[in-house]
Amino acid sequence: MERIQSINPDRLAWCYADRGVTLEACAAEVGIAAANLEKVMSGEPGLTFNQLRKLAEFFGRGVLFFLEPGPVDEAQVHTPQFRTLANQKPELSARVKALIERVERQRAIFLSLREELDDADLPRFAPPDLAGLGIPAAARAVRQWLGLADANDFESYRRAAEAKGLLVFQSNGYNGKWQIAKESPILGFSLYDAECPVIVVKKLAAESRQCFTLMHELGHLLLHKTSSIDDDHDLHSHDGREHEANAFAGHLLVPDTFLKSIRDADRPAEATGFDDWLAEQRKAWGVSGEVILLRLLDAGRLSRRDYAAYRTWRDQPMGNQEEAGGSRAYRHREPKHVFGDTFVRTVLDSLSARNITLAKASSYLDNLKIKDVHLLERHYAGV
Repeated sequence: MERIQSINPDRLAWCYADRGVTLEACAAEVGIAAANLEKVMSGEPGLTFNQLRKLAEFFGRGVLFFLEPGPVDEAQVHTPQFRTLANQKPELSARVKALIERVERQRAIFLSLREELDDADLPRFAPPDLAGLGIPAAARAVRQWLGLADANDFESYRRAAEAKGLLVFQSNGYNGKWQIAKESPILGFSLYDAECPVIVVKKLAAESRQCFTLMHELGHLLLHKTSSIDDDHDLHSHDGREHEANAFAGHLLVPDTFLKSIRDADRPAEATGFDDWLAEQRKAWGVSGEVILLRLLDAGRLSRRDYAAYRTWRDQPMGNQEEAGGSRAYRHREPKHVFGDTFVRTVLDSLSARNITLAKASSYLDNLKIKDVHLLERHYAGV
């Protein structure tokens, strides 16, 4: 087949550096002979159009990106939000960087579809004014803004946030382009946008940790009006904005009024029994024992020694929470789990209004097969 002669090797070199991959690793991932990529880097024609298309998909670029002359203007390629996250965590893996850009493209798709629908019922982001409020007061105001009931789990917290004009994505539990890898320390990130912020939460076996990550990221968006990417260290930090986001999440998930239901007289003598002592509250509020204990510590109802003992017990290998696995038995429902109800309904409404084709809807919904798109439609119709 005919080889393309006008591929810009400097742009390909920039992509290698930007993603943190070698030529050889890229060749193995894409299924192109390394020798052919070496030809391109030497200015020789080495790739067919289909090979270039695969390469473009791997790097999350369009084919024309590699055919344009001149160097890459990073300010045009990467959004300010992306650069904020990359500067916060310079060691970000290529997979996480690709995921961030993928999330940004999904948001752009959502906003375009929403504009075409011109649906007044679609939520618009209008955050409460938190200026001058301390963390506890800000958390109370946001809890009221979200309209939270007393009992919640991750899905109810997620629905409440989406009802206020945010998108909340959850990574897949199995290997794929929407997964935050098991070995990655990243637990979530947020992309600030005055029109439609996005929060991404890593899927974990313990939903309580997902709830805390969700509210931690919401704290960054509402308190700091900035994008952020966070790992386990950040969600236990006592410094600066991370400490503020942690305190905000704690007060929002466990308000002072909730603490009244906890009987100090029933507290076990040993920290190993604290989770059982708080089992009812943990289930009702969708939080971990540690979040409740931290709130009790702040309220002066738990000693720092008892909290430290609990952390020591919890941090033993048997107490660690691994990333949740996943099943593709209900493939047609996966877009709802990953992208959330608001995004999926908007795509299906656009399809119903004939604003997009079935093929477009499939691509927006993680390349669902056509039969699975129809199954998803039936699922939403309650059939």
